[in-house]
Amino acid sequence: MRAPDFLQSTQVSYDAIAEAYAAEHPDSLDGRPLERALLSAFVELVRASGAPGRPPVADIGSGPGYVTARLHEAGLPVFGVDASPRMVALARRTHPELRFHVGSMTALDLPEATLGGIVALYSIIHVPDDHLPSVFAGFRRVLLPGAPLLLGFQSGDEDGHQRLTERFGQEISLDYYWRTPDTVVEHLTGADLDLHARVLREPEAGEKMPRAFLLARRPAGDGEPAADA
Repeated sequence: MRAPDFLQSTQVSYDAIAEAYAAEHPDSLDGRPLERALLSAFVELVRASGAPGRPPVADIGSGPGYVTARLHEAGLPVFGVDASPRMVALARRTHPELRFHVGSMTALDLPEATLGGIVALYSIIHVPDDHLPSVFAGFRRVLLPGAPLLLGFQSGDEDGHQRLTERFGQEISLDYYWRTPDTVVEHLTGADLDLHARVLREPEAGEKMPRAFLLARRPAGDGEPAADA
């Protein structure tokens, strides 16, 4: 099946800028205590979900792999997924002890109810509005009951869209979608994912827009509430 046009352009664009992007963003969580705290909360929610064994966690849109590495350092079994083969190659080179795969959040090649959690930081920003419901439905499908989902994305007072045609001196065609937290929550609840928390951070140095973070969970099922962290 042919990949959606937006996915192909995203892959080609990140392949073109992968080296420069990784050099500029070796670890964007450095100097970001709020983001690190949210990632720690996600780790605790994974541990509190009560899933038997140690099911893996997926970092969707893993890029250079620094979030995957932090989750590994926190003691979680984790792998990264990215649409850009060059990004995956860079992540494997930087973190040879970890697993990274070329793939897309629009078609996760995973069995139902196998993941202990999903992190997707600044990756849904490249997904058009009409594809977002199926992406979240896919997240729900592969999450175990009670397992958490952490999203991060640029936000604003209203939804919007921009296409970049140049970055790091490279010609690209990369679409960015920013959405209000309420818009994303609506899509999450439409996919039968329960909202656990929302955080909105004001822009910091070099940023033009606020950053929104949402913690959600697949319902525990069987009438049992999800375990609290």
